[in-house]
Amino acid sequence: MLKLWRWYQRCLTVHPVKTQVISSGFLWGFGDVTAQYITHSTAKPRLLRLTETNKDVDADAEFKVNWKRVAITSMFGFGFVGPVGHFWYEGLDKFIKLKLRYVPKSTRFVAAKVAMDGLIFGPIDLLVFFTYMGFATGKNTAEVKEGLKRDFLPALALEGGAWPLLQIANFRYVPVQYQLLYVNIFCLVDSAFLSWVEQQKDAAWKQWFTSSFQPLKERGGQGGV
Repeated sequence: MLKLWRWYQRCLTVHPVKTQVISSGFLWGFGDVTAQYITHSTAKPRLLRLTETNKDVDADAEFKVNWKRVAITSMFGFGFVGPVGHFWYEGLDKFIKLKLRYVPKSTRFVAAKVAMDGLIFGPIDLLVFFTYMGFATGKNTAEVKEGLKRDFLPALALEGGAWPLLQIANFRYVPVQYQLLYVNIFCLVDSAFLSWVEQQKDAAWKQWFTSSFQPLKERGGQGGV
């Protein structure tokens, strides 16, 4: 493990962007495989209920990886998370040090980083992910927009509660050159989560989020407030 870490450090020193891109792509692909497995596992109870009324339904179908979807998700890691994340964390660190002149590792320094990361990079990351996944899987513009309405707010709300806490530790204790690696480790879980959210389609919990955040005027027209 120590040799692997030293090898990674050498790669990061010699080829920083390339190393971040490759590691991001592999982690996001693995995360999608995990999401597919979770989706398959959670679908089993529903299939078992269907077999009670339809004998043609195979409730014991084996889990099969959709490699096309894995490749599509990996490309998001390769093409967006890796390069954009690398320059984002490097640039964010320089901006707060040189422009805002906050002392590194101080409370104001960490708070500014967490706030800017959550308010700028987080929403953009989700917007790009769901838009890219929509078009990459063959959806048209109308379907992509509908998917954004369905997926964006639930993902933003759920991630908004977890990432700030993780980023506090990241910006406080992790050197800037390793901050994307830190994020990528948790992106293994995050990519699984986002892929799972996207695969949930019109799940009831998504509909609850969407209806809860509808404009008051729109809800009023539906007999609400």
